[in-house]
Amino acid sequence: MSTQPRLLPWPNSAGKRCYLVTDDDGNSRLSRLADEMEAVQLRAGAELLGHASQMLGDHKAGERELRFLAKCLCEALRDALRVAESRGGRLPARSDGEPHEGTDGVPEPERGACE
Repeated sequence: MSTQPRLLPWPNSAGKRCYLVTDDDGNSRLSRLADEMEAVQLRAGAELLGHASQMLGDHKAGERELRFLAKCLCEALRDALRVAESRGGRLPARSDGEPHEGTDGVPEPERGACE
């Protein structure tokens, strides 16, 4: 059984955080659904960011449109932060002083500043 509960990408009906504790190593139906939902949330946030860039460049955009955009951007950021927290909580623990390796196996201190 997993010792670390997984933060799910959706709140419960009362708006509180939901967690999944399972012994399936991320292969259950609910784990896969959570993975798919995270991907959808991140993709939607990226699309919204592109739309926001266009809208902010349009000087004809009204206050109502910009307020709605800000509300949507806040929701997308909240989703992205929840995904980041959930994924960070599932990273294997490392000892102090041990460099964190990226997905390509290169320790982060050896990476360039801008990638």
